[in-house]
Amino acid sequence: MSKKIEKMKVKKQQAKASHVECHQKFQARIQEVKDSMQAQHLIIEALIEEKDSLLQTIRGLQEANDAPAPFDDEWEEEPEEHPEEEEIEDIPLGEGEIDDE
Repeated sequence: MSKKIEKMKVKKQQAKASHVECHQKFQARIQEVKDSMQAQHLIIEALIEEKDSLLQTIRGLQEANDAPAPFDDEWEEEPEEHPEEEEIEDIPLGEGEIDDE
């Protein structure tokens, strides 16, 4: 009986050790993901700052050259040109009449 108890204790210790190891691996993976997300966030912030800087440079160059802004909030669409369609006259014919002329 004591051998069974000893085996059960060993299995319990092994299961606990396995659980702790698994937990540590998950915690390490979670930290890796957090670090990756933080790095991506910093990259996004840097890209936004760069975009703002480029837009400011573009605006400065446009002002220096008296050029209109390429994209402003007031987008105006040019009206489409429709060629005048030829009007077809309806010439009524009597029922069943054929015009051979």
